[in-house]
Amino acid sequence: MQRKPLGDAPCPIARSLARVGEPWNILILREAFYGLSRFDEFQKQLGIAPNMLARRLDSLVRDGLLARRQYCDRPPRWEYLLTTRGREFRPVMLALLAWGNRHFAPEGESIQLVDRHTGATVTPLLVDAANGNPITEADHRIAAGPAASERLRARLEKSAAARAAAISHVPRPAGVI
Repeated sequence: MQRKPLGDAPCPIARSLARVGEPWNILILREAFYGLSRFDEFQKQLGIAPNMLARRLDSLVRDGLLARRQYCDRPPRWEYLLTTRGREFRPVMLALLAWGNRHFAPEGESIQLVDRHTGATVTPLLVDAANGNPITEADHRIAAGPAASERLRARLEKSAAARAAAISHVPRPAGVI
């Protein structure tokens, strides 16, 4: 069974997954964030077959997450550098890192995010850029945007109504209004 192409889907999550949803793509981007840029470095670090790596690098270049730059003429050799779009994927990587450490690291954290100045471990937090407040499930919801179809609008409104009804039926501890 073939997968439905996601690149032109009306959902920004689906469109994003079309670019980075392939596990090798995310691991290649991880290594680029760690400073790798050359084909042989990616191959050695990831243990990926050369033909698969070439396809994944080509797709990341095509989708604008990496830029390909020649660094040697004879033989021709290329390096792959994060673009602005690729660097903007960093918060997603950090969120995956924190989520993975929290839920899938029973042996403990093998990688941590630390403050460059103090060395203190930090935990990423998604905040509203306009006011700096944390984005929480209790205070925020997904809503239809200007380009949403009527079908999507109806689905999101139904979901919001069901969520509101579920929240209103949650028993509150004594003394909480």
